[in-house]
This record gives sequence, structure tokens and C-alpha cells, in this order.
Amino acid sequence: MKEYIPGSEIFTIDALYHQPELVSIHLLRSHDRIAVIDTGTTHSVTQIQTALSELGLNFSHVDYVILTHIHLDHAGGASALMASCENAKLIVHPKGAKHMVNPQKLIDGTIAVYGKEVFAKLYGEILPIDAGRIIEPIDGETLDFSGRALTFIDTPGHANHHHCIIDAQTNSVFTGDTLGVAYRALRSNDKAFIAPTTTPVQFDPTALHASIDKVMSYQPEWLYLTHYSAVKPSAQNIAGLHEQIDDFVMMTQQCSEQANFEELLTEQVTNYLVQRCLNELPSIEEKVARSWLKMDAKLNAQGLAFWWQYRRT
Repeated sequence: MKEYIPGSEIFTIDALYHQPELVSIHLLRSHDRIAVIDTGTTHSVTQIQTALSELGLNFSHVDYVILTHIHLDHAGGASALMASCENAKLIVHPKGAKHMVNPQKLIDGTIAVYGKEVFAKLYGEILPIDAGRIIEPIDGETLDFSGRALTFIDTPGHANHHHCIIDAQTNSVFTGDTLGVAYRALRSNDKAFIAPTTTPVQFDPTALHASIDKVMSYQPEWLYLTHYSAVKPSAQNIAGLHEQIDDFVMMTQQCSEQANFEELLTEQVTNYLVQRCLNELPSIEEKVARSWLKMDAKLNAQGLAFWWQYRRT
């Protein structure tokens, strides 16, 4: 089942990664051509196929498969989708392209964390993609998608291989993880709780601050987050992202001298995010906020700890 804002020709489908409404895939339509923005995992390809069918289209109508970055919840399905979309080109950040041609480091790193059995269950088979089918746009480059201008801007901070995509037709930005996460369960009326994502291993607070400002300099009407879909940005949301990043850094510094550094940081980040969500959205139940933010808080703490220990300058 697809969702969309009327007139946008942007369709949200659920990747069904871990649980519903955790990871979204976006189909951008121009005439009878399709660009798929972020892919979910190999197991998500059937979701894309179903959504195309509902639009009266199929894989032959896909011109581009676009990745905001190469973390596997965003890019794990790229090789399987490209195999099905024989006419499509893959668009990926120049720093991520080599890992699509040879994904072994991505695979090995993920298996090291989850193990082979869990990896297979979550991501399925990830295969190399022919370098001849890959486009690597530079910062600020605009590509024509069937008469629809898409501009790619370099947005490091969450990951060095991250870019955001600006759709001029709707004045919208596909933000991947640069503008954080905003789950449907943590929204009330027209307000959304947006939290930064500082997952391992390339978090850089200075770069992330700059990337958020860079995206917002385009004054977008809508942000399309991979976690999860369309959010209308507000000054409060954006200021809140900056404030949370600074608070994360402060918490990391405070916990860094403790023997149980990462464990303590995980607890503090979890409690901080839950309380902030409840302050912003009093109608949300604490158990709901804690359930949705628990995994992000743990990954955020891991990324913050890694940054503090290895990447901080």
C-alpha cells in the first residue's frame, strides 16, 4: 500500500524492515517514469513491485535507483532491485559507489555485528553492481529525471557518503538520515518529534550541523525522511535538532571518564530522547516513546562513543 501527498507524485511505501513504519522507500514519478529513492533491503523489493503495479507500472518503468547513503537499511536492496530494473541506473554518493561495486566490506562489517544468520534474515543476498550502471553526482549537480530536476547536495555528518536530493517540482528534500528520524508513532496532529541519528562510524557533529543548515537554506516545504516519510519542517524542529546534537556531545564528554562509558551513555541518551519527546508531545505515552526510541538511542550512543574515542579532533 502506497501513501502520498496529493499532487506531489511522490509515493511512500513501507520497506517492512524490522517492523512497519520504521523504514520508508519513496517512489518519485514523472510521466510514466519512476525514480526509487532508498531501497530498504532485498526483502523490500516485492513491496516496490506491488506499489509499481498499483500505479499501473512495472520494473521496466524505473529509470533511477537513488541512494541517500549506503547504510544497509537504505541500500541493502539496491543490487536485487537493479537486477529487476534492467534499464535503471544507480545514483550514489561518490564516496559510496565503490561499496556498491564491491559490497564485501559492507557485508563483512554487518555480519561482524549481527552474525551470518541474522544478516541473512535482515538483508538477504547483496551482490556487486556493474560500475557501468552507476552515476556519481558531485555536490550541487542537477540531473534531469524525465523533465523533473533533481539536485544532489553533499551532506556529511551522519555518514561521509551521504547526499540529500532536492526535488525542485515540489520544493521537497529527500533527507535520508541527515535531518534525523521522525516516526509516525511519535507525531501528534501536525507536530512531529525529530531526533538526530549519530550512528557509527562516521558521526561528525560539526559537519552534521552544517549539513542541516545547508538543506534548510533551500527552504524546503517538505522533508522526506527515510525514517519515516514526509514531515513539514518548522523552526522549532530544526532548532531542536541542533540543540540535541550539542546535548549529545555534552553527554558524551560527561560519560567519557566512566568505566562503563558506552552503557552509561546509552542510558542517558535513551532517557534524554524519551523525556524530550514527551515534553514536545504530551499526548504520547512514555512506553510508546521508549519503545520507538530505544534502538536509535543505543545506536546513537555507539556512534557518539566511537566518535569520541577515534574520530574527535
